[in-house]
Amino acid sequence: MSQIVIVFHSGYGHTKKVAEAVAEGSGGTLLAIDAEGNLPEGGWEQLQAAKTIVFGSPTYMGSVSWQFKKFADASSKAWFTGQWKDKLAAGFTNSASMNGDKLSTLHYLFTLSQQHGMFWVGTGMMPSNSKAATRNDLNYVASSSGLMTTTPSDASVDEMVPGDIATAKAFGVRVAAATAKLI
Repeated sequence: MSQIVIVFHSGYGHTKKVAEAVAEGSGGTLLAIDAEGNLPEGGWEQLQAAKTIVFGSPTYMGSVSWQFKKFADASSKAWFTGQWKDKLAAGFTNSASMNGDKLSTLHYLFTLSQQHGMFWVGTGMMPSNSKAATRNDLNYVASSSGLMTTTPSDASVDEMVPGDIATAKAFGVRVAAATAKLI
């Protein structure tokens, strides 16, 4: 079993591509929440065995998808027995708008981690906010609390912003480093 598990829901494939980049950077394992909000066979056991859990969801209407919410509600069984207490946690989200109220989604993921007694890992990245910054720079969306990416609503998965994918990989590297250092 992997030390790092990235549990995520992706409605159209964009959040999945971000999850894959986080996994590439962290060496973690992907655990997809299906269209009905369920984990695959053995998913709960993977999460229990992990040292770090990275949560990922698209931002829909200012929060996580209903499928992710169903998963989060079902995690109350793990909460009741303290299965995730003292694990590391991190989170990411993608939406079509540059802001899109993504911070609300990250706060939801953070709150979920805190209810489970986990330790949160932010991006640790400086924002790309100078006049010379371009959309392909690392952390152009400028998030510290978790990874935020932006995909235009009419863009295919293959048209995602390369800088966001690079930022997701760098975030994965940070999660792996935190896991190695703190756990």
